[in-house]
Amino acid sequence: MASQIRFLMCSPDRYDVDYVINPWMEGNIHKSSPERAKEQWQKLHHILKEKAIVDLVEPQGGWPDMVFTANAGLVLGDNVVLSRFFHKERQGEEPHFKRWFESQGYTVHELPKDLPFEGAGDALLDREGCCLWAGYGFRSELDSHPYLAKWLDIEVLSLRLMDDRFYHLDTCFCPLTDGYLLYYPPAFDAYSNRLIEMRIPAEKRIAVEEADAVKFACNAVNIDKVVVLNQASDGLKQRLAEAGFTAIETPLTEFLKAGGAAKCLTLRVTEPVRTEVCAIVSVESRIIRLEGHLLDSGLINRALDKIVEAGGSFQVLKFDLGEQRQSTSSAEIKVTAPSHEVMEAILSQLIDLGALDLPQEERDAKLEPVTSAGVAPDDFYVTTIYPTEVRVNGEWMRVQNQRMDGAIAVSADGKVAQCKLLRDLEISDRVVVDILGIRTVRKPESREQRNAQEFSFMSAGVSSERRVELIVEQVAWELRQIRDRGGKVVVTAGPVVIHTGGGEHLSQLIREGYVQALLGGNAIAVHDMEQALMGTSLGVDMQRGVAVRGGHRHHLKVINAIRRCGSIAQAVEKGVIKSGVMYECVKHQVPFCLAGSIRDDGPLPDTQMDLIKAQEEYARLLEGAEMILMLSSMLHSIGVGNMTPAGVKMVCVDINPAVVTKLSDRGSIESLGVVTDVGLFLSLLIQQLDKLTSPYRALIGT
Repeated sequence: MASQIRFLMCSPDRYDVDYVINPWMEGNIHKSSPERAKEQWQKLHHILKEKAIVDLVEPQGGWPDMVFTANAGLVLGDNVVLSRFFHKERQGEEPHFKRWFESQGYTVHELPKDLPFEGAGDALLDREGCCLWAGYGFRSELDSHPYLAKWLDIEVLSLRLMDDRFYHLDTCFCPLTDGYLLYYPPAFDAYSNRLIEMRIPAEKRIAVEEADAVKFACNAVNIDKVVVLNQASDGLKQRLAEAGFTAIETPLTEFLKAGGAAKCLTLRVTEPVRTEVCAIVSVESRIIRLEGHLLDSGLINRALDKIVEAGGSFQVLKFDLGEQRQSTSSAEIKVTAPSHEVMEAILSQLIDLGALDLPQEERDAKLEPVTSAGVAPDDFYVTTIYPTEVRVNGEWMRVQNQRMDGAIAVSADGKVAQCKLLRDLEISDRVVVDILGIRTVRKPESREQRNAQEFSFMSAGVSSERRVELIVEQVAWELRQIRDRGGKVVVTAGPVVIHTGGGEHLSQLIREGYVQALLGGNAIAVHDMEQALMGTSLGVDMQRGVAVRGGHRHHLKVINAIRRCGSIAQAVEKGVIKSGVMYECVKHQVPFCLAGSIRDDGPLPDTQMDLIKAQEEYARLLEGAEMILMLSSMLHSIGVGNMTPAGVKMVCVDINPAVVTKLSDRGSIESLGVVTDVGLFLSLLIQQLDKLTSPYRALIGT
């Protein structure tokens, strides 16, 4: 039976690189060979004609990028959403594509003139027709997504593009038959990657490496179990084969000079329509107002930057500029976010700048009761250092005891609002959730001096001395000997272990029986579980190494989640925590003690806030230890050193020489100091342990 799949293509007769509108075009103006381009296009055309029907649209003079028909529009059934090109260099293509669609009997939907959307380059249907993946960030606006959901009557999932080399969704994301996905994760922000992982099972996600991504391996045409692409590494072709796909390579290097390949050169015009699917879109829009010295203070720029950097988009609806130097300005801004979760994060940051969510003028703050002492409701508002007001029963009231990293508790009669730490919340309290009915009170001069920088952490260098490697070999040998004879190793660790990426290595040490007790503070457990739950540590994305906007609140959310479960062990048993250092301790019955301090948030239910009891528990767990690994924790390492008798081998690893020196000064000849990055140390230690043979490894069958 002949294939009913149809594609629209455009001959490259008019193709050339005439301008620069993406990074691939830089340095390639008029450097494409017309002969090679036509030859490569014809080979792709021939491959597709063997497997589908190919229609052609007439190329037009002056519009060299018409060859990239994927950007003509988005087709579903008899409906097409015509593209609104972002760059003027391509806007002239729109009427030509519109005429072709109308001549074929399609119902053409047109977006507002000032709302960019670049067709199937930025909107890709799940191959089963269940949903539409829509990209935004470079060429298409997030505000276009609700239109797509309405006109095509389909669920729209919004993905934010972060790397300008992959300016269209189809350059880094390719849905395949049977629910598979070929994609390049670093092209997306953390929220988008989480969304992808929630919707596509791990066994069906085929993530490509950068070497394949820059060859446009994801810019592929999928027809049943065939994937047609420019080029793929042997490893990628093998992974595709294992998933049941046949990769057909056809060189398209001339078109890579303009930033396109196989998918860009085609538009599928027969997409499956699922009658049981209906319009769903999680995109949310709100209108906020800013007042003050918006221009000279840079406040308006900071607000708009926060919106974009957090994954949203904006439209300035109204801007009233103060007429005199001392006059204040005001602006009304429409903020759009891909989900309510992202909208909350954006508005929380804008509230910090003194912004007011306009609907709040008529709406009270949302209050939810505390049902378990010391546990806030989900989505509770995390306070800042700035004076805050909440609207209750139609009246704005000042929040008492203002402090950061707390919750706002409102009395039963609605007359008193105050900041409370999580541990101080009582069942009679009502806590402010969401971001409605909240405003910060900011003087203009304090807004002007606002520090826009996020919290930062870990900027020190890494030692590359050969001596570090020699020490690691010695430590690895000792660890293996102790473990194999059933000895005891205690680890004292600080949160830097997590921040530097050493958490996975410490987890492996615990999992493989090298650690018999773990000592630390509230922080290492909090940030270890923050990484397990949210992929961040102290608000820093552990994959990309950059601060996540609003991420400094993540640790509070984690503490709250564990407090709700009752303990770390119960969080593991309930499946809330599924990986990490604390997970391995619970799963392998490795005892731990978390000693609290005056700076701890929350704290976690397991954290011992009675210092005397914590010291006693430390001493108990240290009994019988043959080696102590002290990993980047000055406070806890010095404390452990002071209660450890001579004869116990101690290895202190810290980037700060003062910490190592302090431990060495205790006079024990068994003390060994290593001045290096703890993440590097643990990585080298794991590598060295893997080289050693062991009866223990043979016994457990690994």
